[in-house]
Parts: sequence; C-alpha cells; structure tokens
Amino acid sequence: MRFMIMFKADADTEAAAPACMVLPEMGRLIEQLKSDGVLLATEGLKPSATGARLRHSGGKVTVVDGPFAEAKELVAGFALVEVASRQAAVELGERFLRVAGDGTAAEVREVFDEP
Repeated sequence: MRFMIMFKADADTEAAAPACMVLPEMGRLIEQLKSDGVLLATEGLKPSATGARLRHSGGKVTVVDGPFAEAKELVAGFALVEVASRQAAVELGERFLRVAGDGTAAEVREVFDEP
C-alpha cells in the first residue's frame, strides 16, 4: 500500500529550510528508509509565496498567486512511502515528526492504486 505523508507548515516553518537540509538526523532517517525500500520519494516545498492555487468553478479557472493567508492549510513537504498498512504509515509519520521537532504536524493519506 502506498501512502503520502504531508508535512504541514505555518507562517514560521514555511520560511525555514526543509528539515532534511538542516537536520542531520532527518538526512539519516531518509537514507535509511530509502535503503529499506520503504521511501519512494520525498521533497520539501518552497514557500507559498512562490506558488499558486487554482480553482475550477462555473466553467472558469481562477488562479490566486501566493503567499496564502490560510497557514493551517499549507503543505511544507511530503514523503511517499510503500508499507503494509495505514498503521505502518502513521508510525513512519511519527518518526519524521520526532526528528523534525516540537510543533510539527503531518497528515497521512492512502494513494489510490491503479485498477
């Protein structure tokens, strides 16, 4: 089963460099999960000021350039993992958060498999 672990950002953490770039422990965790064959991909995202949000409604697409005021809805980065269960994905999310430190948050979502 594949899961995406989305790491949340707020106004303070969004401006910081991704944890994998500044925390040696995060780099070691990432390398370990890659060598274990569990981590399929991981990336940090640049601040929302460099991004855009798109919405399709009424036949029109609206584009809003960042930064975005709704800091609770920001994604700072992600990890795509392949594990046996949702619980295993949650446990990996916990490992990432323990390394990233206090005040961090993540969301775990299963990825649809192709039929």
